[in-house]
Amino acid sequence: MSNQVVLPRILEVGAGASQKLPAILAALGCQRPLIVTDTMMVKLGYAGRLQDGLAGAGISSDLFDDTMPEPTAASIQAGVDKVRDGDYDAIVALGGGSPIDSAKAIAILGKHGGKVRDYKFPRVVNEAGLPIIAIPTTAGTGSEVTRFTIITDETSDEKMLCVGIGFMPVAALVDYELTLSVPPRTTADTGIDSLTHAIEAYVSRKANPYSDSQAIAAMHLLGPNLRRAYESGEDRQAREAMMLGATLAGVAFSNASVALVHGMSRPIGAFFHVPHGLSNAMLLPAVTAFSIPAAPERYATCARAIGAATHEDDTDTANRKLLAALEALNRELKVPTLAEFGADKARFDQLLPTMAAQALASGSPGNNPRVPSEDEIIALYRSIWP
Repeated sequence: MSNQVVLPRILEVGAGASQKLPAILAALGCQRPLIVTDTMMVKLGYAGRLQDGLAGAGISSDLFDDTMPEPTAASIQAGVDKVRDGDYDAIVALGGGSPIDSAKAIAILGKHGGKVRDYKFPRVVNEAGLPIIAIPTTAGTGSEVTRFTIITDETSDEKMLCVGIGFMPVAALVDYELTLSVPPRTTADTGIDSLTHAIEAYVSRKANPYSDSQAIAAMHLLGPNLRRAYESGEDRQAREAMMLGATLAGVAFSNASVALVHGMSRPIGAFFHVPHGLSNAMLLPAVTAFSIPAAPERYATCARAIGAATHEDDTDTANRKLLAALEALNRELKVPTLAEFGADKARFDQLLPTMAAQALASGSPGNNPRVPSEDEIIALYRSIWP
């Protein structure tokens, strides 16, 4: 049985990779890019630096910097309108997962029309939008190398998963120097997001030898370096390892799919506005404990890959150490519970059936080694409240 592997056409990885943007656009035959980003990238000077580099190469660019964290259909509409009314031949996505996800949706909707809901899973979007060159500024979502985007329908608080080759960037410029200014909280949240991608890709029912190789490599990079990057943001070696690890984890889950953590994480983000990586972190220990009995060898390999266990540890020992390590990581990186985050308990209890139904409908829980019932998802949600 063969497995389809989908990747960007061009991957530029390492210090200064973002400075190659003019050459990459020229190689793709693009001369009129729209840079999709957020106001922070403008304030930090990253967007201006890109525009200056493009201008120096004779390439005129425009800027759309109104993307929002956890993007919604409404928040991307002005960008879609800008593309429909303009003459752009490429989208440059600059920022963390939210600007890149926004750019992916803008590239498809700007070219093909319709609403985001028209493109949600189970539809598979293989038609090409405007070509996307992704420049990530966090070691987190891996969105620069995935065929997924997530946009919230603000009318129903549903996080809509959109899937297909049409959302895959044609190029990704992975420059760890852009992460040196990322604050500790964001470093922690995006780093645990990356770790979750790697673990879930490895234990996914859709895992394959190619995705396994990327997931294991990612865990070897992420496990020893997440705390270092959190504690010392200017640790260039740790930042470089985290950035490469995040990209490899993105490649892994884009070709194997995520599982139960992500399925349950999206409703938490939609209803309680918890950042995506943080909601993954809240869920990861509990979901791992639930899932280990269905794939003990796989989880034991994860424990060894992140450095929580040794090759001398048997499977049961390795898995006990994995759970202990994930719980310790959340403590050390100050991951709050939902209660500590400030979620309303009455609303949480009221929404449990809806969140469980949305989690299952996303399809991700079906990739989990142990596929949960709706009641089991509700029980897992309850377990992370305290």
